[in-house]
Amino acid sequence: MDTTPFEFKSRLILTELLGRRAATLPELTEGIRTVPLSSIYHHTHRFLQQHHFLSPEPPNDFAYWVTNMLNEELAGEMLASIDIMQFVRLSDLRKRFLELLEEYLKSAKQSVNARCPDGEEFHFMSSRIFVVPTGKIAHNVAEFKEMLKTVSIHAIYFHMFEAKLRLEKGDNDFSIWLRSAGKEREAEQISRLDPYTFTLEGLRDRLLKMVPNS
Repeated sequence: MDTTPFEFKSRLILTELLGRRAATLPELTEGIRTVPLSSIYHHTHRFLQQHHFLSPEPPNDFAYWVTNMLNEELAGEMLASIDIMQFVRLSDLRKRFLELLEEYLKSAKQSVNARCPDGEEFHFMSSRIFVVPTGKIAHNVAEFKEMLKTVSIHAIYFHMFEAKLRLEKGDNDFSIWLRSAGKEREAEQISRLDPYTFTLEGLRDRLLKMVPNS
């Protein structure tokens, strides 16, 4: 079977302040509604990018701020309960955040206009991604597995997380390529894997166990 070679890629990140901030729950809700989708991605994956050695990962930025700066524990728990793994489109992820926040704002009996302490406002940010080649190109499954052992965790992150959600491919790059190489069973196993429950090195180890030797 002729298979297009797999090119491992990595990425560089430039974090940008959007010049928008929130001090109350309604302001946070309106911000989530209007900021670019790249900001939604940033605030739901920042912990994974910066604290890749933690497992399980801390909650998303929205849940953390609502819980710790507004002391709205119930709202924070609702936001933290969102299973990012279920989403393949950032627009749908944004919609889910808004549904939960709007539901809370309608039903909460306590004041939802309480302000956070001065200096603790939520600052909306975004991430600009620059995709860079690693120079590693696998022409078959055996080469793919050998290169997977040594590529950086940033390459693993790019192909497992960003390809599926930020680039909206519907699946991770590894599964897509393995299917093209005739490894349907292994591709499906990786597709069903919840990558959010691993450190990135732990994820590498699990992938290596799933990828066949040839």
